[in-house]
Amino acid sequence: MQSSAKINIRKVIPIALAGAMLLGGCGKNEAPPQSREPVVSVVTVGTQSITLTRDLPGRTVPYRIAEIRPQANGVILKRLFEEGSQVQAGQILYQIDPAPYQAALANAEANLAAIQLRKDRFEDLLPDHAVSQQDYDDAVAGVKSWQAQVKAARINLGYTKVTAPITGQIGRSNVTEGAIVTAYQPIPLATIQQLDTMYVDIPQSTAELKRLQREFADGNLDKAGASQKLVRLVNDNGSPYGMEGTLQFQDISVDPTTGSVILRAVFPNPDGALLPNMFVRARVIEGINENAVLVPQQGVARDPKGDPFAWIVDTEGHTQIRGLVLDRAVQDKWLVTEGLAPGDRLIVEGLQSLRQPGTPVKAVPFDPNARHGGPPQDRQEGPHGGPDEHSAQNTAKPE
Repeated sequence: MQSSAKINIRKVIPIALAGAMLLGGCGKNEAPPQSREPVVSVVTVGTQSITLTRDLPGRTVPYRIAEIRPQANGVILKRLFEEGSQVQAGQILYQIDPAPYQAALANAEANLAAIQLRKDRFEDLLPDHAVSQQDYDDAVAGVKSWQAQVKAARINLGYTKVTAPITGQIGRSNVTEGAIVTAYQPIPLATIQQLDTMYVDIPQSTAELKRLQREFADGNLDKAGASQKLVRLVNDNGSPYGMEGTLQFQDISVDPTTGSVILRAVFPNPDGALLPNMFVRARVIEGINENAVLVPQQGVARDPKGDPFAWIVDTEGHTQIRGLVLDRAVQDKWLVTEGLAPGDRLIVEGLQSLRQPGTPVKAVPFDPNARHGGPPQDRQEGPHGGPDEHSAQNTAKPE
């Protein structure tokens, strides 16, 4: 009997404990669940003054180019420069055989001397009427004619020395000693380029040009003063060229093949880092936007059509969606032209917890220096415990 009682007690105690736990659990479920508002990080939209720039492709052009062509016919006797070297204005580059031109000059000088003597004799005889006035006048005219021929012969002789018209770097020679050349031939003997200063020709589309004109006319952009004409070059690796250039002029003719006009800037090039016909990126100043709206890029998403939008928190603490019009990326921010106004609270973190507009949320200021980049619920986990790869922060990509 005693053993039977013990067995019954052992069975009853677990049942009682289970009943108590069940009752306790029922008591807890009777209390209404507490809803928790999603926490989002927001930035308050404001305006600021920024200088807008635009990167455009460009091509380097030598400041001065001289194609060397002979001005006299003859045979090249000597080439007096080293290919690829720096030459000075007036330096002799080629020597054409001068012998025929020396003979022509000597003949002209001899004829000039003879007619000069005749003119002098007629001048002495004229008072005595030993010669006619006409003979004397013909002698005077003959002197002037042969003086001109002597001058022309001397000029042609000088053309046998082909000199550099400008200072610059000369390229390869297209002729060698012994070659026969003709005056003003189509093929140059060599080409000299001045490279210590370089032009950069920058094509700008007419559509972009008209847009800027409208922006200035509407007051959305202001001139940047003296810095408006400053131009910078960006190398292929993204580093800037060490010296600033100056915008010289804008061409008035439109290229019919590209629909663009040429902006020409001039850059110092003392070290020869810029070579002719290099393709570069030129950063030109468009103007100053005094009331620019810049927002973090992680606060902008795109719908399936690619149109940008953003979530905001209204004055009642509810979420709303705003369609946006973006101008461009400015470092890590978007320049917004439509859709946001100063004072709007833009949601930049916590977007994963938002499903539809009108959701009440708790807005906290965005801390860009926070270690995890946002409140805990903003860091949703994927199936393997890592961050969700479909995070709304990754939907906004620079164009």
